Amino acid sequence: MSRSWAFVIVFAAWTAIYLPGLGSLEIKGEEGRRILPAVSMLETGNYIIPQVGSEPYFRKPPLVNWLVAISFKLFGHQNEWTARIPSVLSVLAVALAFITVARSSLGANGSLIAAIIWLTNFGIIEKGRLIEIEAIYVSLCGLAIICWLSWWQQRRSPCLTWTVPWIFLALGLLAKGPLLLIFFYAVIVAVLWRAREMHLLLGGPHFAGILLMVAIFLAWAVPCLEMANAPYVTQTWSRQFSGRLIGEDFKFRGWFLNIPRSLGYFLPWTLLLPFLRFDRLPSKEDRKHAFALAWSTAISFVAISLLPGSLPRYTMPLLAPVIWLLAFFLNRNATRWPQRPLRVVLFVAAIVSAAVIAYAIAIIPLQQRHQKVKLIAAQINAVVPASETLYAINPAYQPFLFYVQRKLIYISEFWEVPVSARYLLIQPEKELEVEATNHWQPLKAQPILRITDYRNRHSILLKIGER
Repeated sequence: MSRSWAFVIVFAAWTAIYLPGLGSLEIKGEEGRRILPAVSMLETGNYIIPQVGSEPYFRKPPLVNWLVAISFKLFGHQNEWTARIPSVLSVLAVALAFITVARSSLGANGSLIAAIIWLTNFGIIEKGRLIEIEAIYVSLCGLAIICWLSWWQQRRSPCLTWTVPWIFLALGLLAKGPLLLIFFYAVIVAVLWRAREMHLLLGGPHFAGILLMVAIFLAWAVPCLEMANAPYVTQTWSRQFSGRLIGEDFKFRGWFLNIPRSLGYFLPWTLLLPFLRFDRLPSKEDRKHAFALAWSTAISFVAISLLPGSLPRYTMPLLAPVIWLLAFFLNRNATRWPQRPLRVVLFVAAIVSAAVIAYAIAIIPLQQRHQKVKLIAAQINAVVPASETLYAINPAYQPFLFYVQRKLIYISEFWEVPVSARYLLIQPEKELEVEATNHWQPLKAQPILRITDYRNRHSILLKIGER
């Protein structure tokens, strides 16, 4: 397979799977936590401290928020499509890395097989069509692993091999946190140990890479701690990480299903794993390399899956090394089946592409009829005049605010609202307090719309006027 045809096939598969209907459905799940801080960043110019509603949001670093803000700025529109395109592009970046950076290591066909498997596994399709952390975070970990494995095998310059991957790791830290380091180092330690090159971990290039990674992360973390309440921020970061270890919200049924659900993310390619045959690999070096990848991914997969606070998506950074391993075997015909792996992979890619296109044509229009978040925003837009400003008093996380087409200002407490305000959005526990205040005397705040969202959370829209 020529390089040109590999690009054509990858772009065709990516376009067919990730672009149809990308912006057709309203935001859902945690997408609002990635989008609303981006909107706030563009409005306030504060790109250091993410904000959801009127409160700073420190549970996750801000890389995804930055990318959404950049997308909004570049395209000039704030909608679902421009919000989700960073995820889609990050998925494409890994596929391109497979057919370019990894081509010398995996071979022409092997690198294309890896790229197609990456684009067509269920986990990446699910996360890659949303603006969620996983698509970008997993892609960054994948880029780091692909670059290091390729350049180490090709004996490229140590300055390249031991620095560029750590730039991707630094961005991964800014996307979600340090968990990807476990997966990355599990792979490189196993590979170096089997190759008897563990001394490279003590070399200057490796320490330079670590320093570069830390410096990139601190370039955001230090100003953030200076601008915010540092003890609260560090406590939030610590609790986010420790909560995954001790399982603050431990549920046995979910924990018990972690491993099968995690394997489900790699479907349909999980079905090929039992057919890999180490004894069919053509050389001893190939077998050593394959064993290192297999054991490192298996051990880290089981270890993370068994943590009390673990969720299936936490192991998704292992997709890249598993795909590398699978392509490694298929390219060397070291399997019981299939005999013509490239044709099988392209056939599956065609089926997946057709299924996504059919979904976009037939299913998405049906789902659009039942969109709940946009409906709430439409109700607000209908009762608040276009010339008025809506003040949202400590609204917490409310995804429908992304669709409100009125000037929106977040306020922490109602006494901070100017006396000229006429429309307020509050939570139910504040209703009596706001209605009883003389802040707008002789006018009074009266409820005109009671809102219940899809999470069964309530908000109240008040109008300030004469009784």
